[in-house]
Amino acid sequence: MEQPKKKYFDLSQELQERIMADREQGKVNPYRTRDEDAIRRKQDWDRNKLLRPAYIRDVEKIMHCPYYNRYADKTQVFSFYKNDDITRRALHVQLVSRIARNIGSLLGLNVDLIEAIALGHDIGHTPFGHAGERYLNECLREHTGRYFNHNVHSVRVLDGILQRNVSLQTLDGILCHNGEFAMQEYRPTQMGDFCKFDAKFEECYVNQDAIGKLVPYTLEACVVRICDMIAYLGKDRQDAKRANLIIEDRIFDEQAFGKSNPEIINNLIVNIVENSYGKDCILLDEEYYKAIKATKKENYEKIYFNESIDRLYEEKIRPMIHQVYERLLSDLKQHNDKSVIFRHHIDFLNEDNAFYGVDNYLEVTEENQIVVDFIASMTDDYFVDLYEYLFPKSSQQIRYVSYFDGID
Repeated sequence: MEQPKKKYFDLSQELQERIMADREQGKVNPYRTRDEDAIRRKQDWDRNKLLRPAYIRDVEKIMHCPYYNRYADKTQVFSFYKNDDITRRALHVQLVSRIARNIGSLLGLNVDLIEAIALGHDIGHTPFGHAGERYLNECLREHTGRYFNHNVHSVRVLDGILQRNVSLQTLDGILCHNGEFAMQEYRPTQMGDFCKFDAKFEECYVNQDAIGKLVPYTLEACVVRICDMIAYLGKDRQDAKRANLIIEDRIFDEQAFGKSNPEIINNLIVNIVENSYGKDCILLDEEYYKAIKATKKENYEKIYFNESIDRLYEEKIRPMIHQVYERLLSDLKQHNDKSVIFRHHIDFLNEDNAFYGVDNYLEVTEENQIVVDFIASMTDDYFVDLYEYLFPKSSQQIRYVSYFDGID
């Protein structure tokens, strides 16, 4: 059967010549975030800025933190598959980084800051993707009235739990990255300080509407925010086909930028650069903005809210997370230092943080927050093994789709 012809657009000749001329003349984007303006809680000015520029330091702090490894076994969309070709969260953050760095380079922005935000933006994500996030939020709400959101928790991991002295610009980009809200214009707000940032951060725990109102400080963060969407719009469709959830691409409508992953990525990059070059904001034209919303709507209807997937999460993962939460909280309240939450979480963090000379984790953290920190840090497989360890007689069992299911 003949394959439909793909459409890949390119930057206009006029813009290509303008970009090349600006580069030859050494022009610097006036809206670019400068390394020397990086703000930290501990402004260690004596550190070697030539060896490790400000945002490269942030990249390395994130990549070398103990939770970065765990991206590799955290769900992006599909949880119950033994299939190395289905995207995990580790690949997602790399794709966001690559796409955003491409746009940032063309716009003359700080690509090191872009990389730091992109690689750290999901480091606080739960196992089992957004379903796990919803269920952990239920537990926290029941016990404390506070809200759990993965982007907020990503900041907590780097700035609260591990206290890595990551820059305000990187932390703010991570906090404001939420890729569920499509916009036609991404315009950064005026740069604040840690006092303003901390208030914005805390507001997300107590006000359900605060997440939808977050606006980042930098143009680099705006780029990462839209690239979070670009990275998954088409990729999730590829994964749905590999999981045999959908059979053919023709179930999706043709949009202005196409409907395959390569078309979506290429053509959105072109549209963003064409509309944003030299401006103080990130812009899409109206046609592409509507196409993003339509593509997201189709993905929700045909992939994310697919009954077979949603039922497994509701029937299996939801009760398991609630059970584990209550058991860990009980062990913590009883100060059972032989329990898993002490040996695998509190002791682990105290050992890691001691190297950096930061506060004792157990003494300064509320009990429910400790449980949330632990569950959010887990990989999918670790959570399943922990559940079987804590509840060996439970009838709840997770069955993964094997590599060989469906083979005669």
